[in-house]
Amino acid sequence: MVRGKTQMKRIENTASRQVTFSKRRNGLLKKAFELSVLCDAEVALIVFSQSEKLYEFSSSGVSKTIERYRKRTKVDDLISMGVSFHNNAGSITGKSQENLQQHLIKEDYNSVSLAKKLEILEVSKRRLAGEGLELCSVDELQEVENQLQRSLCKIRARKNQLFTEQVEQLRKEERCRREENAKLRQKCGMQPVVHDPNHWSSKQQEVLHASSLNVITDLFIGPPKR
Repeated sequence: MVRGKTQMKRIENTASRQVTFSKRRNGLLKKAFELSVLCDAEVALIVFSQSEKLYEFSSSGVSKTIERYRKRTKVDDLISMGVSFHNNAGSITGKSQENLQQHLIKEDYNSVSLAKKLEILEVSKRRLAGEGLELCSVDELQEVENQLQRSLCKIRARKNQLFTEQVEQLRKEERCRREENAKLRQKCGMQPVVHDPNHWSSKQQEVLHASSLNVITDLFIGPPKR
């Protein structure tokens, strides 16, 4: 019996579509495996079904193959930036080669510069945490101390600002509650309460007390003074 030619369109019947998907998926995975073995090729295959189920095959790991693909496409993009074609003949001009070389040199320089900056930041971070100080000179230790003092001043200033904002917020809340209390007493026919403007609530006193607990420390590196 001669098999008819399959029309390339979506199969409307759900059961038939599922059967066809299973058969062709298995055949595709088998072909990918055969290609990787017979031709010693690196093959990666990813298939998602209509129900979002994942089927995959890779001769050396899907993630590894995808990473290789990304690196390859990045190189191709760099090459395409410096390539110009004459009359669609595909010839590379000397100027294009020069532009490509300059771009690659610039990319290498940026990568080295960025790596150096990251290394310096990492060393500075460790020193500020008190690590890796054994090989530091007196001048380097003095610079670390100055950085810590500057950071400490900024931290104290920010903390005092927050305390001031909290006190102002508490005062605002207290005024609102006094106004509400006065309205309620007026409705009930009671005399308003006279408040002392110099009186501080317990929460305000607590915030002020916390803001005054700033311990000032003087860091000193060197031999003890006599």
